[in-house]
Amino acid sequence: MARLEGKRIVVTGSSRGLGRAFAIAMAREGARVVVNGTNAEALAEVEHSIRDAGGDVVAVRGSVAEESTCEALVTTCVETFGGIDVMVNNAGIVRDRTLLKMTMEEWDDVVAVNLRGAFGCTREAARAMRETGGHIIQIISNSGLSGGFGQANYAAAKAGMMGLLRTAVLELTRLGIRTNAVWPIAETDMTEVVFTRAQASAKEKGIAAPDPVELGFGKPEEVAEGLVWLASEAAAQFNGQCLTFNGRKIALWTHPEEQHITFRDTPFSADDLAAHFRDVAPLPMYQPRMRPD
Repeated sequence: MARLEGKRIVVTGSSRGLGRAFAIAMAREGARVVVNGTNAEALAEVEHSIRDAGGDVVAVRGSVAEESTCEALVTTCVETFGGIDVMVNNAGIVRDRTLLKMTMEEWDDVVAVNLRGAFGCTREAARAMRETGGHIIQIISNSGLSGGFGQANYAAAKAGMMGLLRTAVLELTRLGIRTNAVWPIAETDMTEVVFTRAQASAKEKGIAAPDPVELGFGKPEEVAEGLVWLASEAAAQFNGQCLTFNGRKIALWTHPEEQHITFRDTPFSADDLAAHFRDVAPLPMYQPRMRPD
């Protein structure tokens, strides 16, 4: 039997890129899928691709930044397929600019789609899943875990999605609703700038430009295998986890935890703190390994 046979899944931002690959792979494994995007032509293309391959699909056009779209996605899934089992919060945009130059509009646009949209879809999905249980998957980014140069808006939104995940675990686990996050590393329009920079750097050094695999990037359809597994019963033990997939690399992230913990019976003064931390080295910011050494 197909891995996702009978599962009813919503994939936001699935008219192109990773979302498209997720929706196609899940439908191929037997899921009934709601696809979503703002571009009518691209949305129709993925809908037809899934249907022509024998998949069960329905499309909902609109931006998840709008509450009405979040509601429509879940309502359509429930009314068309009889319920919802998995919500994949994949929709995202970037408006890259360094922090000192970023406009409030660029900040608001990115946060609206990436974080507000994830909240709206998480809330609507959870309301529909509260009697039957389900699974909500947040698609995040290294920017939200380790920061991203020129991506204050995107990094803050993706970090916010991790806060949303942790809160959802606290509130929704008792209802049989699991929540996990995935950092997918793939060749898409959004990551094209990485390859452009790598090619420019290689040209400047007079060396061959690295290919995407050498940079630690997989193809969308390779990364989609991770989503198929995570949405299946084979991953039923995972809840509150953050995973990395790039087709050739898999990893689990730890959650933030305190270090250098000290207790005392009386309050610390500023002088006490100065003395205590005088010989304590600050903790480094973690940067993940993109490929083997």
